[in-house]
Amino acid sequence: MAEDGLPHETFDVVVIGGGPGGLSAALNLVRARRRTLVVDSNRPRNAATLLARGFLTRDGISPLELRKLGRDEIERYDEGEVAFAVVEQVRALDGGGFGVTARGVRGAADIDVVASAVVIASGLAETLPALPSIRAYYGTQLHSCVECDGYEKSDAELVLIGETDDLAERALLLSQWSNDLIVFTNGVGTVTDDDERMLAARGVSVERRPIDDVVGERGVMTGVRLQDGTLIERVGGFIRPLWSPVLDYVDGLDLDRDADGLIVVDAKGRTSVPSVYAAGDSTPPGPQQLIVAAGAGAVVAAAVNRDLIGQSVAEVASVLAAPSQ
Repeated sequence: MAEDGLPHETFDVVVIGGGPGGLSAALNLVRARRRTLVVDSNRPRNAATLLARGFLTRDGISPLELRKLGRDEIERYDEGEVAFAVVEQVRALDGGGFGVTARGVRGAADIDVVASAVVIASGLAETLPALPSIRAYYGTQLHSCVECDGYEKSDAELVLIGETDDLAERALLLSQWSNDLIVFTNGVGTVTDDDERMLAARGVSVERRPIDDVVGERGVMTGVRLQDGTLIERVGGFIRPLWSPVLDYVDGLDLDRDADGLIVVDAKGRTSVPSVYAAGDSTPPGPQQLIVAAGAGAVVAAAVNRDLIGQSVAEVASVLAAPSQ
């Protein structure tokens, strides 16, 4: 019962997150005639990206348009609903099911509903290197996903800026698209001597001096200025952000997590808590291409539907096996 004594609105499934993973899960669930609510904060991690690449039949579409198309498809079905809200808590209920509460955004109403199953498909928080002007070029000249945007940077004078220990691996991948690449560690990131020799064999150089800022003119990147005043001309490239899961709303469920705080799932997206599933960025290995997340959402939807059928069969069997009065 709700605080006002009235019954909660009930759904078969609540999907948390309106990116490709969540929307794909929801679309397949409504087509399985599961009453499904998608709760989305409408604050996508890739909001700064102008074009989404590598999504079959939608190569070059705006990511925001892709999400809108997905929401429209779900709401064409009687079983589908989409709400703009920030989920505040998912709690297990006595007797089964989950309570989901969320705070409405963009003038939308608050949410307090009950669901038989929950799909977690929310994204990650993204922290960029602390350079004053880096966001002015992020999503246009600078990107985070090499597979997504590497082709458009073919043969250009590129940078890879990061402060982590996996820069060499990313640079090696990026060298597939350009042989004019400089890795900037900003005096923090780790590139070993062996890594540097391997990269040099691919024509990639390493700059270890601290960065002052990314520079440009009229919104167009022209280079990287080091703290000692050296200006290195570059026209674009990639950033290695730090990603962290935003999953406070499921802390009470005690889900198994990996060392990075991501939700551990099986091959079908099942978590350690029965009837709770996860797909997309919140699961290992973290940030994923849009089409990969969409595929994971479809896999999860199939598992949810089959598991709900199994629960219904088990409930009927239990009733039939009970001694008659």
